[in-house]
Amino acid sequence: MPNTKEKVVIAMSGGVDSSVCAAMMKDLGYDCVGMTMRLWKGPEAEAMSCSSKSCCGAESVEDARLVAETVGIPYYAINFKEEFWKEVVEVFAEEYFAGRTPSPCILCNEKLKFSTLFQKALDIGAAKICTGHYAKIEFDEINSRWNLLRGEDRTKDQSYFLFSMTQDQLSKTLFPLGGYTKPEIRKMAGEKDLITANKPESMDICFIPDGKYASFLERHFEKKLPKSGEIHDLEGNVLGDHKGIHNFTIGQRKGLGISASTPLYVQKINTDTNVVTLAPHEACLFQSCTLKKMNWISHDLKPGESMEASVKIRSRGKESLCRVTALENNEAHLAFETKQMAATPGQAAVFYLEDRVLGGGWIDEAHP
Repeated sequence: MPNTKEKVVIAMSGGVDSSVCAAMMKDLGYDCVGMTMRLWKGPEAEAMSCSSKSCCGAESVEDARLVAETVGIPYYAINFKEEFWKEVVEVFAEEYFAGRTPSPCILCNEKLKFSTLFQKALDIGAAKICTGHYAKIEFDEINSRWNLLRGEDRTKDQSYFLFSMTQDQLSKTLFPLGGYTKPEIRKMAGEKDLITANKPESMDICFIPDGKYASFLERHFEKKLPKSGEIHDLEGNVLGDHKGIHNFTIGQRKGLGISASTPLYVQKINTDTNVVTLAPHEACLFQSCTLKKMNWISHDLKPGESMEASVKIRSRGKESLCRVTALENNEAHLAFETKQMAATPGQAAVFYLEDRVLGGGWIDEAHP
């Protein structure tokens, strides 16, 4: 049974998942406070009405407020626009300009939700923060560690985006939706007459609702845009020109502006020469990669130690078997059992042992 004197902050995004979280925690007897992070979303996102693609900031805040009123808990919307711009949007742009492919949702969790908002919750006397992520947290009595596990609904599992959580954060976080499927959550929302019960999901990056990353960067970072350059094949032959490396990501096939007799993919982005190299599928397969900023959750892998695991190198990608070896300076070497397509610098590699998240890191360099 929960400690009814324990204060819990519910991170409310204005969507159905966090809405049900608020209702569940209230029913369980917790002293609940709803909080929404007001994030920078740009004029394009703010101007859009809620749709199946994205939800605008203003309407999301109002929906969260109405849910809090329905559930009967205090509610606050906190301005995190400056922090979001600095920690997420600017980093997003810098990564693209460096020829890398960023993962802003992981950064938002790491830098804001489980850092800035997390601290706000502790500052008002909350014992825990509660979110609508589809994942689970369990305490390992034998090893005295908190474990992060996949959510029950594998189609919605969000453990990949949470690999950077620390033991302290895990110990003070609740994921009440981890044992449910999305249809079950929508049913609960309907039974509780929550306004968000049938609200469409947000599928794209919140501050780029149309999914056009290059045009977003061109509008908001005009003075920092990379210069134009050439497109080469593996032999160095010039296939054409491009308007900046921010238009490309490793493994990209569409939108290259090149006609070829066989399918070509982006194999390399050279930030020194602004040359983008295209190659056939076979030449874009990688055997290993180096990871930086490793975070181990279930146990600490010390430099020189290695283990077999399964790994995901993109949120919606298939898992593959691998061996991961810890290195000095919080780095690791990842060797795939079978070569993988487009091990992309800037993306996260997250390791699993069955349902348990072992840890993860950021892909820095891939090797054929």
